[in-house]
Amino acid sequence: METKETPEARAVENGANPFDTLWNMATGYCVSRCLHTVADLGIADALDDSPRTADDLADSVGADADALSRILRLLASHGVFEVRGGMFGHSEASRMLREDHPRSMRDHARMWGMPVFWRSFDAMGHSARTGFPAMPEVFPEGLWARFAEHPEEARVFNGAMVAKARGAIMGVLASYDFSNFHTIGDIGGGSGHLLRAVLDAAPEARGVLFDLPHVIEEASVASERLSLRAGDFFRDELPECDAYLLMEIIHDWDDEKSVAILRAVRKAAPAGAKVLLVESIVPDDSGPDRSKTLDIVMLTLLGGKQRTQKEYEELLEKSGFAFRREIDTGAGVSILEAEAV
Repeated sequence: METKETPEARAVENGANPFDTLWNMATGYCVSRCLHTVADLGIADALDDSPRTADDLADSVGADADALSRILRLLASHGVFEVRGGMFGHSEASRMLREDHPRSMRDHARMWGMPVFWRSFDAMGHSARTGFPAMPEVFPEGLWARFAEHPEEARVFNGAMVAKARGAIMGVLASYDFSNFHTIGDIGGGSGHLLRAVLDAAPEARGVLFDLPHVIEEASVASERLSLRAGDFFRDELPECDAYLLMEIIHDWDDEKSVAILRAVRKAAPAGAKVLLVESIVPDDSGPDRSKTLDIVMLTLLGGKQRTQKEYEELLEKSGFAFRREIDTGAGVSILEAEAV
């Protein structure tokens, strides 16, 4: 008797076992927590070019040898560290967890394990039911106020943002000519890593770094060509510039607040000034994309969202800017260029 092939059977034949798909998704946080833990412990820094036993590594960082061995075994199965004859060595991925790696991701891994993030995702059901961020349910003061009161968490977060931005900045500089601008404002620019790189590429330009007071206090990047301005873009006047950079700022906010930020920029901007939004664009296709994960991060933590290009265009037009073009930097972000009209 001929049997009808089920969709599940076809999926298994194609290498996409639905049981394994669901299992891996449902238990994925086990891998995440292992990564957070070894990043906190500094395992990658304790491991140089020579493989070491779990006992040896555990003694170095103050961990239990058996537990550490099992954690590293799981991570190695995902490409982070390698198992070599009963010892553990570096993989290309684990080397990036070292503090001294030029593209270190240690702070980035630690950030996702901080209580302010982890506990917010524990309450994500609130976001699913209401459409509002879950973070205020467990941290009523909100992310930015918490960082102002917890400087170590703020340091890890800022380090993570710098690490995340390195590749994006290289893509931005390779994709856009800043040499025609006289004054460039970096709005919500954190430690100023983007603005400093832009000024290096545009030696005739001057820059203004604008961010909250506690961020500006930690920036320490002022120079003859780079000035610091502390303030809140919802309340305080922004500097007059002929170009404004907003790198992954608008995705932090809902549409109403995003328009308020962009209108504040427009109020300060002379006619013809450019605003450059650097954001990950949600593609129109249904396949996996990092921007779709980041979208849920924004929903859960801040009530913000990743947007399609059309959605960003609509925000800009509502705020007094004429959209000009989208530039794919090839580094996971696009530059959305608009002009004050």
